[in-house]
Amino acid sequence: MDRPAWAPRSIDISVPSVARMYDYYLGGSHNFEVDRQAARRAMESIPGMPKIMQANRAFMRRAVRYAAGEGITQFLDIGSGIPTFGSVHEVARAAVPDARVLYVDHDPVAVAHSEAVLAGDEGAGVLGADLRDPRQILTSHLTERLIDLNRPVALLLVAILHFVEDADDPYGAVAQLRDALAPGSLLVVTHASYEGIPLPPERAGGAVGVYEDIRNPLIMRSRDDIARFFEGYDMVEPGLVPLGKWRPDTAPEDEDPYASSGYAGVGRTA
Repeated sequence: MDRPAWAPRSIDISVPSVARMYDYYLGGSHNFEVDRQAARRAMESIPGMPKIMQANRAFMRRAVRYAAGEGITQFLDIGSGIPTFGSVHEVARAAVPDARVLYVDHDPVAVAHSEAVLAGDEGAGVLGADLRDPRQILTSHLTERLIDLNRPVALLLVAILHFVEDADDPYGAVAQLRDALAPGSLLVVTHASYEGIPLPPERAGGAVGVYEDIRNPLIMRSRDDIARFFEGYDMVEPGLVPLGKWRPDTAPEDEDPYASSGYAGVGRTA
């Protein structure tokens, strides 16, 4: 298999990557056949996977526009993935030209791509770090340069928490990040769940099995379990709702049923 210039030498391109599978679902070009094969296997169980990912990105853009409209000019996107059209810095700067954005991901491909996209951009950067180690993120020199934690921040945890197992204490990680944020900050979350998928759980479970096979378990939490991530936050209307129902741009009845798979919500620190 030939290694393209954009793939860091340190990565094993024979192993599927969650970030590159996500890129494939979104119609991107930064993925390999091994990623496409895994994604197609998942789509055998959940044919609407691309629509779910598109709805996830659409929610992210709506939430960023909401945050910018609330006067927030700083965005910390953890688990940011491979940059695609309509990334956080593009959406935020359409509303706030001087918005500052820090992307964080532990995937070397995502970091390498982000560095290429953001080259020369003094108001944005990418940090190679892991959500499971919030201190590494909070104490980074890059974080200190780009993000003023004494002012409100929009913290984005979009399609990332469902890849953190309970044994790795995702609730503790989110609480540690919350405690570092200034009052008026926002938490933006999407999370996979069997609830809302227009399929029987036993069929949807086939896609979950694909992620287990590539050693990136997909944790399908309930709405109540997802709501626990918002402890210490006041929920922004309409609360924690199916993915496509958070302040949609189109009438809900016009949406593909898969667009409401999983949950999305925004919370505000007091």
